Amino acid sequence: MDNPYRELFEAPEARAFVLAGLLARLALPMTGIGIITMLAQLRDSYSLAGAVSATVVLTYALLSPQVSRMVDRYGQRSVLPYATVTCVIGMLCLLAASWWAAPDWTLFLSAVLVGCMPSMSAMVRARWTALYKGQPRLQTAYALETVLDEVSFIVGPPLSVGLAVAAFPQAGVLAAALLLLAGMYALIAQRNTEPPIDANANTTRATKSVMRCPKMQLLAVMVGAMGVIVGTVDVVSVAFAAALGQPVMASLVLSAYAAGSCAAGLLFGAHRPQVSLHRLLLWGGVATAASTIPLLWVNHIAALACVVLVAGMCFAPTLIVAMSLVEKLVPAQRLTEGMTWLLASLNAGVALGAASSGHLVDGNGTQAGFSVALAAGLVVATAALWACRSLPAHSPAITAV
Repeated sequence: MDNPYRELFEAPEARAFVLAGLLARLALPMTGIGIITMLAQLRDSYSLAGAVSATVVLTYALLSPQVSRMVDRYGQRSVLPYATVTCVIGMLCLLAASWWAAPDWTLFLSAVLVGCMPSMSAMVRARWTALYKGQPRLQTAYALETVLDEVSFIVGPPLSVGLAVAAFPQAGVLAAALLLLAGMYALIAQRNTEPPIDANANTTRATKSVMRCPKMQLLAVMVGAMGVIVGTVDVVSVAFAAALGQPVMASLVLSAYAAGSCAAGLLFGAHRPQVSLHRLLLWGGVATAASTIPLLWVNHIAALACVVLVAGMCFAPTLIVAMSLVEKLVPAQRLTEGMTWLLASLNAGVALGAASSGHLVDGNGTQAGFSVALAAGLVVATAALWACRSLPAHSPAITAV
């Protein structure tokens, strides 16, 4: 039996750019939790730590698509070094400000620079698209990248926290900076797989944002709402386990969510259904929404783990389909920007879900926190239905946005 994932790596240098991208993308999940751990230890303030971390996330959500737009116009090796160095300078300024107990405003200013971090996930997906555009292997490649995103969020946070606690408070953020630099330079050194620059990419018409396209706006809203579900599950699961006097079991719940997402992503990538993408998006959106309903009735850890396992199994395939639709909706020379908007929406949604559910848990308990996931699920289903009606069965690439 053919292994579709083995077939992916028949392309020269595919393993090299995947490994480089994996190394670099660890920086994103390591940075947020690293900042929180660092400032909680040095400033004894979780509110300050959370606010600085949120500044990074929101700035990243706004700036990373602009970085990707520049990448589409000028190429990865021309833009990524400048964006990465700016981000690393912000990280070093943040570390220096924490080391020398500088005023709080310096932390926020540094956090804005950290938000210049490029979306390394989008850079690798763009390379896969350049290799396999129009081929069934592309969906498998997107599935692999979604799973690797999950792996980075499984490995990154504990690595960052462990370094900050075991070595020194700034160690987690410093390691993230080094990984980002190493992965970025390893990626741009591989010129043979870099997506080509389109001759029309620098026209005035092409410089308009892909988010002017209503269909892209729908996908961004949908993926952002999916992020809200993820952020809610992360925060409320910890609070739920603590309320039952079993705080250590929160890791079991979060592992179940990640395991479900990874397994479903790999299976979905290996199977190539003969169903249109817009119909798959509808099914995925409805399934994602339905998976949030049982959260309102869970009353013990085992039940919660089972529910989030199913929720995770709905997450990855839906995100893979959304990414595949971006490849159909935006012009080829705008692909990196389009993918980055979806990934930025996802990260912004995670931050929003964590903040809003945490606020409700503090005032009303864990069940109230899970209601945020239910509301986000309704948004996911509605956006999927709307997108399904507005997308043709075989969506051609948009020639002008």
